[in-house]
Amino acid sequence: MNAEKDFAKAQLLELRASIDNIDAALLHMLAERFRCTKAVGVLKATHGLPPADPAREQAQIARLRRLADEAQLDPDFAEKFLNFIIREVIRHHEAIAEEHGNGAPEKGEAQI
Repeated sequence: MNAEKDFAKAQLLELRASIDNIDAALLHMLAERFRCTKAVGVLKATHGLPPADPAREQAQIARLRRLADEAQLDPDFAEKFLNFIIREVIRHHEAIAEEHGNGAPEKGEAQI
């Protein structure tokens, strides 16, 4: 029985190490994504372009739902996750627009 517990503990440590690596990779990927969306926000604010592209947002949501389904991940979870990211992008774009004297974009608008 003790050997089984030791084996289980070793497996647990190995799985947790993988989870920690995945979490680190996710954070780095999110940082890169936000670097890109910040550049989009600056570009749009600098050139007076509209801050939102609702058609793209809807296409991205549909695309990520399909990808989630293919990856056997709950598409509702994937959509909630993307919507959380979109809200953060909106917050960033509002701040960028204000910095460039363009005023804040309408609530709910962002380029994803």
